[in-house]
Amino acid sequence: MGSISEDELLQMVRDFIESESASPISPPSSNTMSHNDQHPYLTLQEIIRRATKVEVDVLEKILVHVKEMGIAREPTLLKKRLVARLKIDGYEASLCKTYSVCNLGRSKVVQYAGDYEYIDVMVGDGNGDGKPERLIVDMDFRSHFEVARPTPTYKELTDAIPTVFVGTEEKLKKIISLLCKAAKESLRERGLHIPPWRKASYMQSKWLSKDYKKVSVPITNMD
Repeated sequence: MGSISEDELLQMVRDFIESESASPISPPSSNTMSHNDQHPYLTLQEIIRRATKVEVDVLEKILVHVKEMGIAREPTLLKKRLVARLKIDGYEASLCKTYSVCNLGRSKVVQYAGDYEYIDVMVGDGNGDGKPERLIVDMDFRSHFEVARPTPTYKELTDAIPTVFVGTEEKLKKIISLLCKAAKESLRERGLHIPPWRKASYMQSKWLSKDYKKVSVPITNMD
């Protein structure tokens, strides 16, 4: 988290606010992406910018709190303080820890070297079925998709990924599917091995695994 600059955080707000306007999505630069490559880039932009008001509101609250607290903090402590502040704001926020064992097929099972932490926020009646919708909050989202020696096409895609992610599980699945496919193509083009942790099933299990628990964070945990 200490690697995230204030400018990057503020850019996340601009990305979400743009989704509320009618401004067209800027196409990728012609020197790095061919006509055939524009579709995944534009698809990713559309997914990211299709933000609901509650997603924008939660993101803006988070950025205000991070600016007040400072960004060079121990990651777990920062997340706990964010959860506490979001609770004060009236949100049903929780710190989640994933204890994930991911089956990658052919009897291969991969377990995280350590627990993975993220924030979730339960909001409103997102699906019209009377049940609250779950928003996933990740404070260092872009870093999960970095690969060795990325192709210009893949670099353009990862540059479009927000550093701070706030979105539904469905939005998260779409981004992971798109980026994992692109990462596979990038690695193959570079002649590199495709590690199992680059597969969509593994990536999804970080945030969407059923093997997680919510850690109790008191609202006093703010300083």
